[in-house]
Amino acid sequence: MRALIEVKNLRKVYRMGSEKIIALDNVNLSIEKGEICCLFGTSGSGKSTLLNMLAGLEKPTKGEIWIKNRNIAKLDEMQLAIFRQKYIGFVFQSYNLLPSLTALENVALPLIFQGVSKSVREKKAREMLKQVGLGKRLSHKPKEMSGGQQQRVSIARAFVNKPSILFADEPTGNLDTHTTIEVMDMITEIARELNQTLIIVSHDDEISGYADTVIVMRDGVIEKAVHKVENAKMA
Repeated sequence: MRALIEVKNLRKVYRMGSEKIIALDNVNLSIEKGEICCLFGTSGSGKSTLLNMLAGLEKPTKGEIWIKNRNIAKLDEMQLAIFRQKYIGFVFQSYNLLPSLTALENVALPLIFQGVSKSVREKKAREMLKQVGLGKRLSHKPKEMSGGQQQRVSIARAFVNKPSILFADEPTGNLDTHTTIEVMDMITEIARELNQTLIIVSHDDEISGYADTVIVMRDGVIEKAVHKVENAKMA
């Protein structure tokens, strides 16, 4: 039986004038359903490029990306958009909330594109905001909330339609240590509760400790994969 995510001989080359920059070089990877995986490495290691490939935000130069038995590298933009709506959620470092919308409206937004009625999407958004501890902030707009609260809204939005896969790109990069722990505890707890696959991009040792598997990247290749039973903390 195929893993939830399978990457085969993935290569990504960017061209800048006459120069070729190899961002990913023959990457092979399998991620199981319900697994928490950290793509770990320094800036320029290829971890964010790999996440963008897995999320269908960029096309590979060569190789295959199989998710839920579909090679997403072969899907067109419309097919990818539908695929992401159905199966994928995102948590970004910069929150990516719409400033003119309240917390409730921001969280309900993904459900609009799925054709969910207003009453149902508001109910789901309200429940999700309560789950992340923002039940009393429903009508607040992003500028009226702290960075930690904004990231909680972002988490609620990512989880509201219960996606199979959640991508978190440096999700605590703008947060202090205390809030980082709160946010990571929250993301991993919800993902485990719903048996979702969580893929985190980070350069932070503390964040990698939350993962079942840590994929260590350097110069566009996977240097090693460390499983929790071995030692999920990077030295």
